Amino acid sequence: MTIVATPAVVLHSFKYSESSKIVRLATRDLGVQSAIAKGASRVKSKFGARLQMLSEGVAQLHVRSNRDLQTLAEFDVTKQRPELTKDLARYAAAAALGELVLRVAPAEANAQIYDCLVSELDHLATAADERVNAVGLAAMWHAVSVLGFAPAMHDCARDGRRVPSGMATFSIVDGGFLCASCAADSHGPTLHSEDRAALERLIQGDIESLPPIPPRHAAAHRRLVARFVQRHLSEDQQLNALTFWETLPWNDTS
Repeated sequence: MTIVATPAVVLHSFKYSESSKIVRLATRDLGVQSAIAKGASRVKSKFGARLQMLSEGVAQLHVRSNRDLQTLAEFDVTKQRPELTKDLARYAAAAALGELVLRVAPAEANAQIYDCLVSELDHLATAADERVNAVGLAAMWHAVSVLGFAPAMHDCARDGRRVPSGMATFSIVDGGFLCASCAADSHGPTLHSEDRAALERLIQGDIESLPPIPPRHAAAHRRLVARFVQRHLSEDQQLNALTFWETLPWNDTS
């Protein structure tokens, strides 16, 4: 058994027995890990409220290489981002992002995935209200890309031909934009030049000069990325947080 201290984010926790909890952690040095926090449900637990969802800190884990469930010895919180819990739009996007990492990221070290998660949580917590839609969408596409499923943007996702600038079809099934020839038998949405440019900037994370996205367009963008994730990443798993984010009840889609 090895004791490992690693930066970590709490992605999920649930009660286990009368006094303990099982936590799912995104860690920088071990990937996504499950661990038992013994005594975490007790009133005077040393963990207290530290294991709240999306809390960031340093986890000390007793690691056995032949086990799927490790033991959490300590969790020292460094950041909790209370701004996320005060606004539904921010929290829904953050929860969908955390769920994606939880379900798709491997149980092995991948600093790029961890750094993507914490940086995008920071962006969601600090974004101006009118920028939350764009920041949430860019965060999801960033995670999709670092998980290894970046959509094809400049070359046809089906035959590799260059896709000219301007109007183009985005095929969820094929995994990106299509050339005119391949688009002829595709059921994907055809995007006008400005819509295509906006999507490309969201995928690339280039949103600083992107105008605020109106609610109706934001809803369409959420549907697109959610269906892309369901097609290429989720392997038929039900992603409840992603579904909630996709169909937020306060959208003005008029």
